[in-house]
Amino acid sequence: MTTINKKEVQKFSELADEWWDAKGKFKPLHVFNPIRIKYILDKCTSHFKLDKKEDKPLKSLNILDIGCGGGLVSEPMSRLGAKVTGIDASSRNIEIAKIHSKKSGLNIKYLNTSPEKKEINEKFDVVLNLEVVEHVENLDLFLKSTSELLRKDGIMFIATINRTFESYIKAIIGAEYILRWLPIGTHDWQKFLKPEEIQQRFKNINLNKLNLDGLKFNILTNSWSLSSDCSVNYIIVAQKI
Repeated sequence: MTTINKKEVQKFSELADEWWDAKGKFKPLHVFNPIRIKYILDKCTSHFKLDKKEDKPLKSLNILDIGCGGGLVSEPMSRLGAKVTGIDASSRNIEIAKIHSKKSGLNIKYLNTSPEKKEINEKFDVVLNLEVVEHVENLDLFLKSTSELLRKDGIMFIATINRTFESYIKAIIGAEYILRWLPIGTHDWQKFLKPEEIQQRFKNINLNKLNLDGLKFNILTNSWSLSSDCSVNYIIVAQKI
């Protein structure tokens, strides 16, 4: 069995050269990144009782970034001191990520693989599943495989888009067809997941939900903020028990 959706992998492979172009096809992710990084930093320092004021507050953590793309999250995590491994099913994404991290002087381990392939023989303090679960095949296998890579008491971040009427209007019609923030066809609304659809799988893979927060975009300020509204973008933090 596999969690790889070849059509989705091909879609992002064709865009791989634009990962680090802040004005290109991945511009929305560059705008999205500051709130994601801050959220991960806040939750990690709180959970592991780390000093956020240190120069490299995540230096004691081993982080796995699944579906890492060109490294937009892996690199900030590395700069914050973490030991980072990034994996992606697209060999082109991994190639771009390796080149950029070398230029940035960062020591990040990048692998062209997927979690169920059992090619990683270590456990991680933190597993990041950011904007990836809506692109995989066999969600049960994917979550089980990623949970197995998390050490006891470690935490997993799952960020995705809710399957609601509002998300269809904003994430599909608005972002792809009207504003053209994303290439048409980037997302399939049918593959969006409600928070409860993810959480109901946790008990079978030894995960316990710690937090559920919404992420909201302000078109006037072109910025994201945390919100209690999970109707479109949201992020779940779960602990391995």
